[in-house]
Amino acid sequence: MELQAQPIRGRFAPTPSGWIHLGNARTALLSWLHVRSLGGTYVLRMEDIDMTRARSPLAQGIMEDLRWIGLEWDEGPDVGGSYGPYTQSQRLERFQAALEKLQGQDLLYPCFCSRADIVAAASAPHGLSGEGPAYSGTCRSLSPQEAEAKSQHKLPSLRFKVPQNQDSVISFQDQVAGHVAFGAAEGGDFIVKRADGMFSYQLAVVVDDADMHITDVLRGYDLLDSTPRQLLLYQALGLQPPRFAHVPLVLGPDGRRLAKRHGGVALRAMRRQGITPETVIGWLAYFSGLLDSPEPVKAVDLIDGFHLDKLPNQPVILTKQFLRRLSELQR
Repeated sequence: MELQAQPIRGRFAPTPSGWIHLGNARTALLSWLHVRSLGGTYVLRMEDIDMTRARSPLAQGIMEDLRWIGLEWDEGPDVGGSYGPYTQSQRLERFQAALEKLQGQDLLYPCFCSRADIVAAASAPHGLSGEGPAYSGTCRSLSPQEAEAKSQHKLPSLRFKVPQNQDSVISFQDQVAGHVAFGAAEGGDFIVKRADGMFSYQLAVVVDDADMHITDVLRGYDLLDSTPRQLLLYQALGLQPPRFAHVPLVLGPDGRRLAKRHGGVALRAMRRQGITPETVIGWLAYFSGLLDSPEPVKAVDLIDGFHLDKLPNQPVILTKQFLRRLSELQR
């Protein structure tokens, strides 16, 4: 079924590795407003597949903080739904099934290279943003016998065979970033299952969004260059990709992505200090071009006037003055 004929379904999928702050709260708000403005179904999914980072109490805290600022969901870990479970760590069988389908198409191969090996490769070009050097394909040409011999000493990861045609381009129309194009081979073959047995984000998010019939994904601009890899997986698995909208990030005064190092930006801290949820929503709406001034407002009151065209196309930088004011409010 074409996306145009499907009911609108969007999602917010945080990793429960820290308290939600103004940056990811803004992404949650915008994705919620987008779906609600279209009369769609909103899904909350916990991406806790990396058990070295995810913490169950934080997942509960994220849900509490989202509800505090007035966001609610139709399907999720705590309310259920037709396409659960909505917690990644409970969906490992689905990821394994997708992996086996890729293996059946001869699209995967074992890789014995460490990160240090890849970095040390003299010919390794810079890869996709945030991904480190591009993988040079060292293990792609290993014979079955060579791979078997190496496996006696080291557990391999599994990499997806990206098309090697240098002229091949993956392009899509992003609802915020506009027309986006990447060379298919840019970044090299990517991992779908790590040597420690953990499934990759790229594979898990594709399987989850397809299983949950997600039609619209609004997420941070930092994930824009993950999209071509995900589109390759959608194609290989015979799945329909969603529409994408990648919004510019919220940055600290130092130009780095907003984080706890910038101080006082966690919603939990604001709740404890008596800052109202309407105040927070007003800030987030102002940062996002939805209000002319940062006046208190409820999330639900922003639905009717929301449109993706209103969103800024540049990162939002929180000034030192704003962070200082926020710190003073929390004393």
